[in-house]
Amino acid sequence: MENKYTEGSRVVAIAAPDRDLVVRRYAKRIYYCTDPKHPLDKDLVYYERELQSGSNKGSL
Repeated sequence: MENKYTEGSRVVAIAAPDRDLVVRRYAKRIYYCTDPKHPLDKDLVYYERELQSGSNKGSL
């Protein structure tokens, strides 16, 4: 099974669409993402079904 988002892709979590994320790593069907505004914070961990591509900012 291939991963949908490559490392460096910009994504948003479906549960928190106002927060932009960048995929840092993909391993064992888990995406490790960082917040570009706070790069030193711990990684946020998501399954593919919890993410969507791009940013929802500006869409109503």
